[in-house]
Amino acid sequence: TGITTLDAFLKASKIDKAVLAALAATTKPAPSLPPPAETEEKTPFCALVCGGGNAAQVAAAKFATRFQTIAISLYADEAAKWKEALAGNEYELTLDTGKVVTSKLDDITNDPSVAAKADVIVLAVPSFAHGQYFEAFAPYMKKGCIVAVMPARSGGDILFASKLGEKAKDMVFMGFETLPWACRFTDWGKKATILGTKGNILAAVTPVDKFPVAFAAMQGLLGVFPAVQESPNNLGISLRNPGAVIHPGVMYGRWCPGKWDGNPVNEKPLFYQGVEEFSEGVLLGLTSEVQAIKKKMEELVPGLDLKDAVDLKQWYLDCYAGQMTDTSSLRACMNTNPGYRGLTHPCKDAEGGKFVPDLKYRYLAEDVPTGMCFNKGLGEILGVPMPMTEKVLAWAQTCISMKILVDGKMNGPDVVKTRAPQATGISTLPAFLAAAGISGCAASVPSPLAVKGPNFKVVFLRHGESVWNVANIFTGWADVDLSEVGMQEAVEAGKCLKEKGFKFDIVFTSVLRRSIKTAWTALMHSENFAMPIVNSWRLNERHYGALQGLNKAETAAKHGEAQVKIWRRSYDIPPPPIESSDERHPCKDLLYRHVPRKALPGAESLKLTVERVLPIWFDSIAPCIMSGKCVLVAAHGNSLRAICKYIENMSESDVLDLNIPTGVPLVYELNRDLSFVKKYYLMDPEAVAAKMAAVANQGKAK
Repeated sequence: TGITTLDAFLKASKIDKAVLAALAATTKPAPSLPPPAETEEKTPFCALVCGGGNAAQVAAAKFATRFQTIAISLYADEAAKWKEALAGNEYELTLDTGKVVTSKLDDITNDPSVAAKADVIVLAVPSFAHGQYFEAFAPYMKKGCIVAVMPARSGGDILFASKLGEKAKDMVFMGFETLPWACRFTDWGKKATILGTKGNILAAVTPVDKFPVAFAAMQGLLGVFPAVQESPNNLGISLRNPGAVIHPGVMYGRWCPGKWDGNPVNEKPLFYQGVEEFSEGVLLGLTSEVQAIKKKMEELVPGLDLKDAVDLKQWYLDCYAGQMTDTSSLRACMNTNPGYRGLTHPCKDAEGGKFVPDLKYRYLAEDVPTGMCFNKGLGEILGVPMPMTEKVLAWAQTCISMKILVDGKMNGPDVVKTRAPQATGISTLPAFLAAAGISGCAASVPSPLAVKGPNFKVVFLRHGESVWNVANIFTGWADVDLSEVGMQEAVEAGKCLKEKGFKFDIVFTSVLRRSIKTAWTALMHSENFAMPIVNSWRLNERHYGALQGLNKAETAAKHGEAQVKIWRRSYDIPPPPIESSDERHPCKDLLYRHVPRKALPGAESLKLTVERVLPIWFDSIAPCIMSGKCVLVAAHGNSLRAICKYIENMSESDVLDLNIPTGVPLVYELNRDLSFVKKYYLMDPEAVAAKMAAVANQGKAK
């Protein structure tokens, strides 16, 4: 074609070297994929299929046509019965194309140690059994194993992480929205038929960057159809779960006390196509509350893509487009869906040929613990009101003999049997994000200090009484020690923190020993030993300039109480400064050798102290709090006053009347953007009031 140079070849091939160079600079190396077909014999690929029902038998038979395939069932003696039924023969599978294929499984067992052989583990078991399989396989799974769950239901990834612990980070979790096929066995253990194969199927992977690896493996197992479509994250799959809304909602709509008198009915009511105005209202309430969770998550975690967490009507439009004859409302979508024709409520026979509802059927027994409870638990963490969910859940838990919801909160004894985040000890958003493998927001392990619900907490602790406090001397940046009373105050503060169950992830102090020793002592007596302690000059006490080292009462007698109060408590008037040549100036102290000389004060007003302190709040302390870390700040009266002024948005006059007592833990509760909610001391109010008065009276002539 007349091409004789490299540049001409690249142009004809539409290869842009500049674009490729830019991509190479920003693109991570592609993860390794499973071996190509020609090396399958040299590099065997093993699939482990879990379960013994329709889907599990079809999956095992289909995969076994090409790959080493082992079937496992942990349910009673199901594995032994299946093995006996097959009797070493090949399994016969009729595809939806009409073709019949046969395959021989490598083993059928109930021994979880076979997980050590698996490159892919496919769970096709009821969602209530997922945890059992995860737990059984955990000791044996090899690094990089792909665990595909069909369907994952709600919170499957978090359950997986909790059961595997640290080992989960070496695995790949793939949550599917649904099963790939409609199928049934025609001769249990021997023959099955695929009635229909979905055109596509949604799946999400944790960690997200492992999707190409998981996709390649699972698409290879499934074949051309269904086409696996990537969902951005498993949270989207969880919130999309229709079973968490439809099944409990329709059951409540038909059988709640206001709709059913408890007497047997003449015929089984239609389930989906029997949805009427009241039931539709229940479903709309439930799905709108899930959408509120979605919206809140996207607000709190910028960049989080929950596009697949659609409302219930949109889910019908996505899954059954072209099949429903009326899509004007949610009720119309359900009533006119031909796939639902003739499906009735689960019922049990009653006397006289009548029926009563089976209120322990999987629509409640499975979809409430593994679906609705996830939604409610996450909503509780986010502070999203969920009145309809609470109403349905309160009714459903009595039907299935569980105690999950107590006084509107997910703290009943049976929460541990559900997929609620609280079942695995998760009570904060950062802890949830960490468990879900969602990046973009720092997270830490939850603890009693991370407030349960939408708020954060931070503890402030003014150092215990110092020897210069006893002598009533202006201390400022002078590095004096604690008095015996001050040491005991720190001990009592620690005991109080221990009693309240606080465990700190990080501690901030000044560089002055009275602050540091207060922190050390309180931490030891509250059983907090392993955490970083950050010492910063920015948390030092206000610098009192030329007053530093002088007796407060004598200074008041000499200059007048009014003048001393101005120096001590006016917002923007500093006391007389000391010169940089003065031996008391911080620039002469080796403690501050790494601080720019111009940043070191010769005297400070409270205004200047606020300006010095707030940078460490913005740059270090606040980010730790927002990431879910449990933070203790052990500092001084004025440096803490500076932070409190900012948090509470106090006026310049109001902050002057803020007296923080020594050695008393002060808790601030803040909302998600660190706005002030409330504060309280952790000790007896009368004792706190007396300590406050003592602080206020300092600096008066005696």
